[in-house]
Amino acid sequence: MSEATSLLNPSKPNRREFLKVGATVATGLGYVAAAEPAMAQAIKTDFEGIQGGEVSFMSKDFQMSAYVARPKVTPKTGLPVVLVVSEIFGVHEYIADVTRRFAKLGYLAIAPELFARAGDPSAMGTLAEIMKEIVAKTPDAQVMDDLKATIAWAGKNGGDLKRMGITGFCWGGRITWLASAQIPQIKAGVAWYGRLVGDKTPNSPLHPIDLAAQMKAPVLGLYGGADTGISVESINQMKVALSAAKDNKAAQAATFEIYPDAPHAFHADYRPTYREAPAKDGWARCLAWFKQQGVV
Repeated sequence: MSEATSLLNPSKPNRREFLKVGATVATGLGYVAAAEPAMAQAIKTDFEGIQGGEVSFMSKDFQMSAYVARPKVTPKTGLPVVLVVSEIFGVHEYIADVTRRFAKLGYLAIAPELFARAGDPSAMGTLAEIMKEIVAKTPDAQVMDDLKATIAWAGKNGGDLKRMGITGFCWGGRITWLASAQIPQIKAGVAWYGRLVGDKTPNSPLHPIDLAAQMKAPVLGLYGGADTGISVESINQMKVALSAAKDNKAAQAATFEIYPDAPHAFHADYRPTYREAPAKDGWARCLAWFKQQGVV
């Protein structure tokens, strides 16, 4: 496969048979069994006015894949870019659909396959297996390098790197915080229920709270008050750490929205955790945040 497979001619589908350009029905990506049964109300974004499909590019010595969606008509001045970072379940149909939602609004939206070296989360039957065999074996430093490679690809393929945002869900929410502290090209981040504190390991030596004073881009954190895995106490700890970084404008600009009755993964419309009101409000806040921070 070439370094960048054309969206207009995705000649070689990957292991998940990424969607072909021009398709009217989203099929092929599926969902992960460990993510609980898919719900009937899963949002499905069509391809009218946009195109979407798989691309591949090199990240150092590894050829990685990403799902990309963009408007069919690309302005000469370049498109605002948003990196979409998946949950622990990888880039399946929900994440692909989110990229298409951004594309409908004029973005070049890219969801890189950040677990590709460790394995395929869709082949795992339980959350514990995914955490042990996939997530724990995916180093944060490697993820940052892969995001930088994704940004480089975007710059060569119609993206305006001066208008770069990142958003992520669950595991991707934590990555959004880390990237916003470590990757200078990012102008703004939106973290959906990403873990802020935790035990340190060789592959995850630092957590968002450890990097609060190093923020390079302001982050909007969207969290559920009924999230049993991410406590309101940990959110308050992060607020204190950000507030203490007096000389860091990005840290001072970071803000949170907590939905009191929302559980974890309240934006995941394919799961029973989905909560329509906070999901829609969070999405509106996400778009407004990117506009406020100059991404679009």
